Amino acid sequence: MIDLLLPGSIVIGVLTWWLVAKWYVLPWMAGKPLVDALTPLLLLNTLRYVGLAFLIPGVTAEALDPRFAAPAAWGDLAAAVLALIALLALRRSWFLAGALIWVFNVFGALDLFNAVLQGLRYTADGHLGATYFIPALFVPVLLVAHGVIAIVQLRHSAASRRPATAPCAH
Repeated sequence: MIDLLLPGSIVIGVLTWWLVAKWYVLPWMAGKPLVDALTPLLLLNTLRYVGLAFLIPGVTAEALDPRFAAPAAWGDLAAAVLALIALLALRRSWFLAGALIWVFNVFGALDLFNAVLQGLRYTADGHLGATYFIPALFVPVLLVAHGVIAIVQLRHSAASRRPATAPCAH
């Protein structure tokens, strides 16, 4: 039964954060310029450096299996740096901003899925110590943020491709 605590926490967290996104975040973002909609989500992802804690015995109950800890920690750091680069590109209106956001979003989401799978595979229950709260609380909100970023980018892209309405012919 204890083996289900962390996966169950992640599932409940994702469902809860998805409801927050659906009921509050996405409606708030509707009609906002891309820079205003995505800045808070990219800022959130710049905090992923916290995953480096997986490498610190004492924060974890004991040294974690390096097949999980190293890719999770360094992948989180890489995602944080990519989020920061994408954020700067977006805020400065760089030509490649949209592409950089997609690169960050795909890499960051895949990194989270990989970390969760490898964590469940290589980390015994109870060994996460204080870092338990990273997958239990932080990962669900980040997974939902990745989904919201994709939705906002797709909506923005679709809106920019719509033809302007033609004047009425009398």
